[in-house]
Amino acid sequence: MSLYTFYITLHARPVEATSAGTIERSGRTYPTLAVPQPALAKGFAVSFEQAAAALARLPRMFIEPDGSFVWTSAAADAPWQVDGVLYDRDGHLLFVDLKGNCPPAEFDRLLAAVEWPACPVLFQLTREAVFVDEATFREMAATR
Repeated sequence: MSLYTFYITLHARPVEATSAGTIERSGRTYPTLAVPQPALAKGFAVSFEQAAAALARLPRMFIEPDGSFVWTSAAADAPWQVDGVLYDRDGHLLFVDLKGNCPPAEFDRLLAAVEWPACPVLFQLTREAVFVDEATFREMAATR
């Protein structure tokens, strides 16, 4: 079974995001995005409470009222785990910190809590402190 492995912050993709330089990781070069800081303050269309409720409906999801959560594989499956925290501002979900690994299909279920794919997303790589688009993130997350 293939797993995505990640340490990221998930953001709604603002229209102001533009192509930037590149980053090298594991011997491969990936494109990055430039995102003006004020554009990140817009957040998602969903509220903290809506996103938390959507996550709570996932099987084996444990979410606390403060927005911290852990989601694990079924006992019969190959082990995986995602740890995360929801952050809000002005009635909207601002961003989501995510760390761990999971199958791509499960990752898509997690993204659905922020109304993806209707809401485009972008990913900030925590260690590298750069933004990447969804296709780049998926390629990087699938590469070990």
